[in-house]
Amino acid sequence: MKKLVWVMLLGLLAVLLVACSDKTGEEAVEPEVTEDGKTVITIAYKDDGPSSEASVKYYDALETALKEHRDLNVDFNIVEIAQGDYAEKLNLLLYSGDIPDIIYFQGSDEQIAAQGLLEDLTPYIEDSEYLKDILYEHNGTRLENYPYLLWVKPINHKVPVVRTDFLEQLTTSESLLADPTVENYRAFFEEMVDKGLSQYGVTVAGDIAELDFIFNRAFGVTSTWLEDGAGGYVYKKVSDAEKEKLAFYAELYEDGLLDNQYLTKQWDVKEDDFYNNKAGVIVGTNGKVIDLYNTRTKAVNGDSAELTVLPSASGVSSGYAATSVTKEPRGLAISSQSPNKTIAFEILDFLASPEGMKLDLLGYEGEHYNIENEEIVLTEKFYSEWFSRFWEPQNVKLDIPMSSDTPLLSPPGQASTNAVVDTYVADNDFIIPEEYISQWDAMENLYKEYAADIITGKVPVDEFDTFVEEWYAAGGEEITKLANETVQ
Repeated sequence: MKKLVWVMLLGLLAVLLVACSDKTGEEAVEPEVTEDGKTVITIAYKDDGPSSEASVKYYDALETALKEHRDLNVDFNIVEIAQGDYAEKLNLLLYSGDIPDIIYFQGSDEQIAAQGLLEDLTPYIEDSEYLKDILYEHNGTRLENYPYLLWVKPINHKVPVVRTDFLEQLTTSESLLADPTVENYRAFFEEMVDKGLSQYGVTVAGDIAELDFIFNRAFGVTSTWLEDGAGGYVYKKVSDAEKEKLAFYAELYEDGLLDNQYLTKQWDVKEDDFYNNKAGVIVGTNGKVIDLYNTRTKAVNGDSAELTVLPSASGVSSGYAATSVTKEPRGLAISSQSPNKTIAFEILDFLASPEGMKLDLLGYEGEHYNIENEEIVLTEKFYSEWFSRFWEPQNVKLDIPMSSDTPLLSPPGQASTNAVVDTYVADNDFIIPEEYISQWDAMENLYKEYAADIITGKVPVDEFDTFVEEWYAAGGEEITKLANETVQ
C-alpha cells in the first residue's frame, strides 16, 4: 500500500510538472549569472552538497580548471539532497520543479525521461572533443538504447576478496583457485572458520545480491531470462536453478558460513567486520572500491593482509554476472529545461580531457599526487580517500606520464577490474514498460521476502514452489509473455 501511494503521488507530481513546464523545446528560463559574470551551473550529485567541505573544495577546483583551460566562467551551485533514499529524494526535488542543469541519477530516472525532462546526449557526444573517444563498448550500446544517461566507468560488478595471508594458511586455497566449484568454496569457508581466522566465511549487506556475483552463474542463473527447454524463456528468479542456489545459501547460513546478521547489516558495518576479521571474505565493486578495501585492510592488519581477488564459482557456467546493456543503471544527465545545456555538456567533455582527468582522476597536487622527475607520483592519501566523481576511461591520457611505481589502481584493484572484463557477457534483459513497473516492484519484493525466509530457515526450501505460483499470479504471467515476445 505504501508503495502504491508513493507511485500515485509521483504520478500526480509528474502531471503537475508537465503541465507547468515549457515543452516547446525553447529555453523558457534565462541563465542565472552572478554579479561577477559567472554562469551558475546547478548540479545534483549523490553525497555532494554545500555542507560538505570536500564537495565545495572539489567544485571550486573544477571552476578554476574550467576557467584556466577552457575559458569557461562558471559558478557551481551544489544542491543539498535530503538524507535517505537518494533516488526518492532526488525525484521529489525534480517534481517540485527545481531541476538542476546536471543531474546524477541512481535509479528512478526513467519516469523523468518519459516526461521529456532529460536531454538526448547523442548529438552532443557525436560532436564532442574528448568524450566520444573514451566510451567503453557497453556505453555505446546503452546510449543507443537510452540516450539520457552517461557513465563512463568500467563494468560495475562486484568480486569477492580475501586477505592474502589467510589464503596462504588454508589447505583448501589451491583447490579453490584452480577449480572454484561450489563445493570448493564451501570447503574454503569451512576451513577459515574451523581454523579461527574468521567467525564466518562471507558477509554481505542487506540481501543476497552481492553473494549472487559469486554463485549465480555456477548454478545456471546466467542471464535475466533463461531458456526453458521448450523454446521459450523463464525469469531467472523463478527458475529451478534459483531454487537450487537458495538451498545452497540456506546451508551456508545454517552452518554459520554466511553471516547470520546479513539481512540487517549496513554496508559500513559489513566492511568493519571484514577489517576486524569477523568475516573471511567480502564482496566489493571492482576497481576503486577494492582499492579502498585493500588500503584499509593493510592499515588495520599489516602489509601481509593485502587482498587477493577470488574467482567466481564455476559449475553450469562461470563469471561474476551478465551485464545489462539496456541502459546505464546510474549516471549523469542534462536537464532538457536547462538554459545552460551547451555549457553543461562542455563541462562533461572537459572532464574527459587530459586537464580534466588530471583533477577528477588524481585529486589535488601536493595532496594526492606530486610531480617528480616529470612524472606523476601518487600519494598514500590518493589510495586511501580519492575517487573519481565522473569518468574512468580504460585508456587514461594525461599531459604528464604516471610513474609505474604508483599506478591508478593497486594490484588487487586492477586485478578485480581485469577479472570482470575477462568474464564479460551481455545480459538479455529489457526495460520493463511503465505500466508494469508497480507490479514488477511488488514481484521483486515478493522474491526478496521468500528468499530471506528460505535462507534463514523460517520456511523450507520447498516453499519456493509456492513463491513461484504467487509470482506468476502477481503479474508474472503477463511479463513472462512480454519477455518471450521481446527477448531475442
